[in-house]
Amino acid sequence: MALDFVATYKVLVLGDSNVGKTCIVHRYCDEKYYDTYISTIGIDFKQKLINLDGVPIKLQIWDTAGQERFRTLTTAYYRGAMGILLMYDVTNLESYNNLSYWLRNIQENASPDVVKVLVGNKCECSATQRAVDKERGEKIAENFDMPFFEVSCKCNINIEEAFLALARKIREQRERRVVFYLNFGVNVYNDFIIFLGG
Repeated sequence: MALDFVATYKVLVLGDSNVGKTCIVHRYCDEKYYDTYISTIGIDFKQKLINLDGVPIKLQIWDTAGQERFRTLTTAYYRGAMGILLMYDVTNLESYNNLSYWLRNIQENASPDVVKVLVGNKCECSATQRAVDKERGEKIAENFDMPFFEVSCKCNINIEEAFLALARKIREQRERRVVFYLNFGVNVYNDFIIFLGG
């Protein structure tokens, strides 16, 4: 029997409370938008099978709680994460300023080779509602070598593009790792590393 997918990529969605983490997961996985605020208690996850340039991949997308009281719980879920979608709200300057906290948290808890994509949500807002210019998002993304997208969960703008960019970066990272292991006499099988010989 043929496999339905080639690999599973574990992805975390991180950022402050109320930036739209649950909305982006529902919009991407279920193609639904909820106008009311849904507070995530602890952590939840959804799965989506995607076609990544002709290759079937399963994305396991973990929706994390942004509230302070759940942040220690969130750190336990970094294990095995291959990619992180880091979010802020373009109408909320504090959520942008707190990216420094999240980037530090990622550095302390995630694998050193985890890949990241930065997204600024609510780009459909009016100029008077906007608190963070697009250029500021682009600048921090450039400083931390992250692709950057302004997205709208409400209007379904750039959601798929952001997740596909993250999936491609994960695939590239995995391919580099396999080449590294093969060059150093290591066999890679199902993500377990078996050293060959002494």
